[in-house]
Amino acid sequence: MNNDNDLQIAGDILEAAHLLQPPREHPATVAEFAGLARSIAADRSQWAHLVRYDATTRWYHRLRTGPGYEVWLLSWVPGQGSGLHDHGRSSGVLTVLVGKLTEHTGRDTRVLAAGAQRVFAPGYAHEVVNDALEPAVSLHVYHPGLTEMPMHTAQACAARTQPRSVTA
Repeated sequence: MNNDNDLQIAGDILEAAHLLQPPREHPATVAEFAGLARSIAADRSQWAHLVRYDATTRWYHRLRTGPGYEVWLLSWVPGQGSGLHDHGRSSGVLTVLVGKLTEHTGRDTRVLAAGAQRVFAPGYAHEVVNDALEPAVSLHVYHPGLTEMPMHTAQACAARTQPRSVTA
C-alpha cells in the first residue's frame, strides 16, 4: 500500500556530509570566477595599495594565479584605452573597481560603473576606454591564463559581428 506516510527519514538529514561536494580551493565555473572577482573587489585591502597610475602607458599588475587562471589589476587614467582586441582562447571576467569604463564592441557601447561585471567567451572582441574625467581601476580574471591578445581593426570587428543573410 502506498500512502503519504511511506517516506520516513531516519537520523539527522543535515549529517549527510558524504552527499555534499567539498568546497573548491580554486574556481572552476563561470559563476565561481565571477564570484572570485566580486570577493576581491569587495576587499580593497587586497588591491588598493597596489594601484599605480601612469599617464604614459596603461598600468597592470598580476594579482593572483591559480591552476589555469590569472587575476590582473589594471588602472586607467582619463583617455587611456586598450585598443580593439580579443583574448585568444581565454574566457574572462571584467569587473570595474573604481570609476567608469566604456566598452565598445562591433555592435554597441556600454558604460560600466564601479561594481559592473562583464563575462566574455574566447574570441570576444572589444575595446575598453576610460572616457571619464577621473581615473578608473578594473580587475580581470582570465581562464585559461592570458597568452595572447590579438588586436583588431574596427572594420574587421564590424564585419565579424554583422548579421549574415542566408540565401536558399
